[in-house]
Amino acid sequence: MTDRQARWAVSALFFSNGAIAANLIPRLPEVKSDLGLSNTGFGLAVASTPIGALSAGLLAGVLIRRFSSAKVAVIGMIGSGFAVILAGAAPIWAVFALGLFLAGALDAVVDVAQNSHGLRVQRRMGRSILNSFHALWSIGAVTGGLMGAAAAGLGLPLVVHLAISGMLFACLNAVAYRYLLPGPEPQDVPIEAPATSADAVGLGAGKRAAARYGTFGALLALGFIVVAQSVVEDAGNNWATLYMGSSLGAPASVAAFGFISLVGMQFIGRITGDALVDRFGQRNMARFGGTLVALGMGLALAWPSIPGSIIGFGAAGFGIATLVPAAMETADRLPGLNAGTGLTVVSWLLRVGFLLSPPVVGALADATSLRFGLIVIPLAGLGIVLAAGVLPNRSSRAAH
Repeated sequence: MTDRQARWAVSALFFSNGAIAANLIPRLPEVKSDLGLSNTGFGLAVASTPIGALSAGLLAGVLIRRFSSAKVAVIGMIGSGFAVILAGAAPIWAVFALGLFLAGALDAVVDVAQNSHGLRVQRRMGRSILNSFHALWSIGAVTGGLMGAAAAGLGLPLVVHLAISGMLFACLNAVAYRYLLPGPEPQDVPIEAPATSADAVGLGAGKRAAARYGTFGALLALGFIVVAQSVVEDAGNNWATLYMGSSLGAPASVAAFGFISLVGMQFIGRITGDALVDRFGQRNMARFGGTLVALGMGLALAWPSIPGSIIGFGAAGFGIATLVPAAMETADRLPGLNAGTGLTVVSWLLRVGFLLSPPVVGALADATSLRFGLIVIPLAGLGIVLAAGVLPNRSSRAAH
């Protein structure tokens, strides 16, 4: 087995992870109609997904250490396919919610496992490749959505469609497993101490307690970065189209371009992110990205216009593109933590951000206006700039 084969195997994991659940999304209105759900009932069922993710996410590190990231990722991915089938075939609300809960729980575990294995491959290759994996997740999500839309257009029964999708990606993961790196996760990974380590705060590197507090502080700062990233991404996903249409008066055909601009530039940022991180380092890229978010959306909200908002959302998408991979890599290398622990905590906090962001923006919008509610985006950008010091100021290539 070569490192290149392992890289393509991990790419298959990320692609599958993006595609499996996305197959169901275009057909959710059909499920809602078949079950006769109200908007409230449907919303409560859909909320089962992040609840499941938060419930199971912290178990990922334990499972990875016990069974290896390769096994956890592949078995979890296959299980996700069955959970999605259960949700699609649900005869009653409770089964629908249970399927989504299981899908969210398994996705949280798979997310940590596939990133952990991707980092193993990255360390062996000696250069940044993690951003490209996240770009492939985006491609997988688009592919899954197109598969779901095509199946709906052809009138393919939902259970048949999801069964075909589940079997297809199960086979892909079974083949990929043969080329993943063997053995357990490495326990000791060299690391450049983060800026919030014991030395940085003057507590003395020789004291274990100080070292522990330094690691804990670094983990909190990394968690803040991913929560800020999730606020920016969620605002674009859930509010950009509404803001463009209701606040700026954009027609429906144009209003969607706020969201499209954000996700499109985020994808471009992920495709180019590995080369940029290798060239400028993670800390510099995070500071540049946070500045781009703050300035891009700050100016767009200060002087609102349709073209300016499209540019602002695009700047925000590009600015956050490399943050999650950088935070995950740094967390995975923190001293004093068992393999997978830092990665698990950061991934869990990322999902907390996605859960809390919509009601925060909604509450601000109800109290004032949606334009004011979206001020959380430039504020998150400023927060990223301030917290970026926790990231190593060197490239992934130099670290290896």
